[in-house]
Amino acid sequence: MLTGPLSRAARALVELTREQLATECGLDAEAIRAFEHGLGDLDKAQEAGLKAALEAAGAVFIPENGGGAGVRLKFTRSETKRISTLESEGGIAADDDVP
Repeated sequence: MLTGPLSRAARALVELTREQLATECGLDAEAIRAFEHGLGDLDKAQEAGLKAALEAAGAVFIPENGGGAGVRLKFTRSETKRISTLESEGGIAADDDVP
């Protein structure tokens, strides 16, 4: 289930304005604003469209696992390979490697 705060966080992570997201998912920007601030609800189809647009832009939704639901950025295989190459060019990689 997508919540307003998760939607707002995902939109910030993928760097989309409400207007850009509205164009991508076919919703009105005002409906997205109301949903993100808890002032309005979306039906199941609208929620699914909003989530699909955010996922297509690079958001990955993490299900509830005892610590709460969340969202993070998705790295593609080519991005992961490029990051690995860049890290290995500077010598031994540190503990904070991106896989």
